[in-house]
Amino acid sequence: MGSTLRRSARWRWASLLGATALAVTAGGALACPAAAGSNVDFATHCIPPAIAGLPPIDGTTTANITVDDTSPEVGDTVTVTYTVVTAAAANPTDLALPADIMTPTGKVTLGGAQSGSITVAGPKKNPPVPGRGTFPSFSMTGTFTVTSPGAITLSPGDYNIHTSYILELDTPCTVIDPPAPVSQTVTATSGVPTNTRAISLSSAYGDPGDSVTVSGSDFTPGASVTLAGRSGAAQTADTASVTANAQGSFSGSLVVNDPATTGIVAYEGSAWNADLGAGPAAYVVNDTTPVPDGSQRLTTTVKAGTLAMSQAGDSVALSAVDFGEGGASTGALRTVTVKDFRGGPAGWSLTGKVTDFTGPGGRIDAGKLSWTPACATETGSPSTCAAGSAGTVGASGATLAQAPDGTLTGGEFTVDAGLSLDVPAFTPPGAYSGVLTLTLT
Repeated sequence: MGSTLRRSARWRWASLLGATALAVTAGGALACPAAAGSNVDFATHCIPPAIAGLPPIDGTTTANITVDDTSPEVGDTVTVTYTVVTAAAANPTDLALPADIMTPTGKVTLGGAQSGSITVAGPKKNPPVPGRGTFPSFSMTGTFTVTSPGAITLSPGDYNIHTSYILELDTPCTVIDPPAPVSQTVTATSGVPTNTRAISLSSAYGDPGDSVTVSGSDFTPGASVTLAGRSGAAQTADTASVTANAQGSFSGSLVVNDPATTGIVAYEGSAWNADLGAGPAAYVVNDTTPVPDGSQRLTTTVKAGTLAMSQAGDSVALSAVDFGEGGASTGALRTVTVKDFRGGPAGWSLTGKVTDFTGPGGRIDAGKLSWTPACATETGSPSTCAAGSAGTVGASGATLAQAPDGTLTGGEFTVDAGLSLDVPAFTPPGAYSGVLTLTLT
């Protein structure tokens, strides 16, 4: 930038510093041409390096925020660029500062449909700064994962200017009256909703013609819901209708006549749809065929077990990456063993979601973690598991492995995954950790 700011004060600079640090100006800011976001001005409180012996200075920052996607869906990762068009900082000496000595970091504040902050960082790159010259514009980049639908506002936040020239020095600048004005807005849509519908039965068995009570939750309030028997993947002629109340719950009776029935489902709409339904819940029709004369009916009971998982540890150390290079930090998920000893027709799904990775220098977005799942089925198991798709895990989650519904399901399964965290090149050094939560349903 060729223009300079008029300073309202002059400062003394400690001689041992030479020209290694920046000081703040108390003058106004000049606006640069607007980028994709709106240029906004906000009052800034900056603290020069202590060694400079200068008091804090209140100035004005002009900033701009752009995004790579203004219409994301929930679960998408949005890249954010925070540009300080005019910083409240300048070279306080007559000596020129050399090129490529500055590394900026900062925060972007989220508001509206989603709250929180985004850590952003820029490369160690700047043009030379002439003596008494205005500090040049710089940009910082970061990402966030959309967690809520609606309008999400982005405002520039605090930033820090780190200089590496003879000495390592910081000039932190904070927003005096946070949050700063909104510079950018994205409008998020919900994408594909998660199906949380569920049903339970008053009994797991009955004679032909018996009635079973089906209770449901999390259906669409006021929706017409069909209750139906299932024989494997096929629907039987045993059906009934109920209406969900204002809370999306219901309780209704289904008379089961078909002896082939192995489960019961409930769904909205004219036909079974896994996205609008729940089940199958296991149900057995007793054999009531008369015993011939001179014969005896022998019965035994196989007790249903549970669906459970265990894991071979709760900590994974990913490989280290170098500052300035970044890239893939890799490792392997601790092996997960799934045991489905319920019997009946219901399959299962194992999903995972991860938090942001936090550390002393900020955070690495959850959307940077990806996996390559694998699943093996123990010999003799009625079901066969399938690995989820390779790709991003993120805060919204992804499928690690699953087994489909069937006439008879169950067995033992071993689930693994290769992990890869895409670490941005200029992530501040330090140890970063996140929590991967696995859920079996």
